[in-house]
Amino acid sequence: MLAHPKREGGWEVVNGALEAGETVLEAALRETREEAGTDIRVHPLGTVHVSTFHYDEQVRYMLSVGVLMAYEGGEVRPGDDMEGSEYRWWSLEELAAEEVRIIIPPDGKWLIGRAVDLYRLWKGEVVHPPGFDLTVSAKKAK
Repeated sequence: MLAHPKREGGWEVVNGALEAGETVLEAALRETREEAGTDIRVHPLGTVHVSTFHYDEQVRYMLSVGVLMAYEGGEVRPGDDMEGSEYRWWSLEELAAEEVRIIIPPDGKWLIGRAVDLYRLWKGEVVHPPGFDLTVSAKKAK
């Protein structure tokens, strides 16, 4: 996550807007290069969450598409509109234990947790939603 010096200590994931003629994937990859550096190598995995939100009086509703990327290497060097930002890798445990102000995504920690769960599924790890009882589910399936 990145913390821009003008955003008073708020942390955010790489984010941005579509440019004319871009696909969501093209925009996500471009924003990653622009905000985290041109050395970054990522593997797009898919959409994590789609939501709408009120942007301002001119743009009443904005569509937000969260795209999950697997980091595959490269040095993080905040650039363009994130120049001068701090960056940090957080574990879910650190996010839960620390008072971290997440400004993007506005839904914050639960959405990042969902992204981590989806990443673990991609890696072939077993993931069960909170409160999921495998024995009860197996009985219902019979």
